[in-house]
Amino acid sequence: MSSIAVKDAEKINSLVWFRNDLRIYDHSGLTHAVQNSNSVIGVYFFNPDHYKINELGFPKTDSFRAQFLIDSVKNLEKKLSELNISLIIKICNPKDKINSIVDDFNISRVYLQDEWTNEESKEEECLKSLKSKIDIFKYSDQFLYHPEDVELNKVPNIFTVFRKHCEKNLNVRSMFPKPNSMDETNLLDINFKSPSLEDLGLEYYTEDSRSAFPFRGGYDEGLKRLNHYLWESKKVSFYKKTRNGLIGIDYSSKFSSWLSNGSLSPRIIFNEIKKYERKFEKNQSTYWMIFELIWRDYFKYISKIYGNSIFKIGGILEKKYEWIKDLDLFQKWIDGETNEPFVNANMIELKKTGWMSNRGRQNVASFLSKELFIDWRWGARYFESKLIDYDVHSNWGNWMYVSGVGNDPRDRKFNIQFQAERYDANKKFQKLWLQEKISLF
Repeated sequence: MSSIAVKDAEKINSLVWFRNDLRIYDHSGLTHAVQNSNSVIGVYFFNPDHYKINELGFPKTDSFRAQFLIDSVKNLEKKLSELNISLIIKICNPKDKINSIVDDFNISRVYLQDEWTNEESKEEECLKSLKSKIDIFKYSDQFLYHPEDVELNKVPNIFTVFRKHCEKNLNVRSMFPKPNSMDETNLLDINFKSPSLEDLGLEYYTEDSRSAFPFRGGYDEGLKRLNHYLWESKKVSFYKKTRNGLIGIDYSSKFSSWLSNGSLSPRIIFNEIKKYERKFEKNQSTYWMIFELIWRDYFKYISKIYGNSIFKIGGILEKKYEWIKDLDLFQKWIDGETNEPFVNANMIELKKTGWMSNRGRQNVASFLSKELFIDWRWGARYFESKLIDYDVHSNWGNWMYVSGVGNDPRDRKFNIQFQAERYDANKKFQKLWLQEKISLF
């Protein structure tokens, strides 16, 4: 954790600015604040800019992901209150309120998770004007392998090399325990309410009974899912065999959604898998879950190294491909009205539920970029809007990878019909999501 100074704890009033770290367990910033402060409060900003309609015609964050986030903040508020810590919830750009919060509560120290991508960095620029008043502490609990243990200048452009190095040479750091409770006098007299979708300018939706992701946000729900997938159903023991599934809640872990906003940390999941391996069994499937966590780390390190290049049309490879900007063709891809039924079924699932399988994501991304030749960044932005488990690093990293401008050394193109025959041989998935279209004929 980086810091500017250490002061007498009896004089320190601390503010924890929660962003993509919406939990109290395995949270080094919160733990440090509680141990080294006279008073602690939290704050979460619902920035209206994140919910506005963009020039492509859809919200930057749409209703599915927004509702999951609202659930997560509500749960964070509940868990913090158990520690006698209040969570200030504001619907505003952080720059409009951070100064007054610091002044109103005589804050001398601000804790926040380290972020480095463009929008996140811009949000925290509002702290610069406060440097004479506050110390700033940053932490990096979103990684499996801590940045201080990874030599950034030696991170390779091929994932397998990175993975083997981590597995051979690095250790996963210990988790941070649940912080001790503050005195009851630490609680504020004001109660803050999480917004509704309507408050954010978004539309309510009816949950689709076909959804493979009928879950709620927040640490408690994430822990429930973790317990189900490991201890109750033991589905983790079969993950490598089922991970390319398309229908139902248990073909994959679905942990990515709680990881994406930090309701769960990768270390929480890692440690639970290790416990499972010690008590029940260690096999290729349990290893593959950890393998997926390393992939997640890898894309974070790639974005750290390349910065805003991950958002550029040429990607980190600076490729000079010709891309089409055809809004009508792009809309057909969004609406599931292409000439490929397998692509259509996946896109309709995403549009109606905010979820799509990993196999589906690879196929629809390959189709958009390598069949339609549409600017791959449009697809990445649509996924950002719709996917409940959107993570800036994994989303843009994967889109670069599939589109031939990222970390895929083979630059593959998916044969959509072959993929459909292999993973949906009886067309059960396609029939599930295309039934409305079929009924029209």
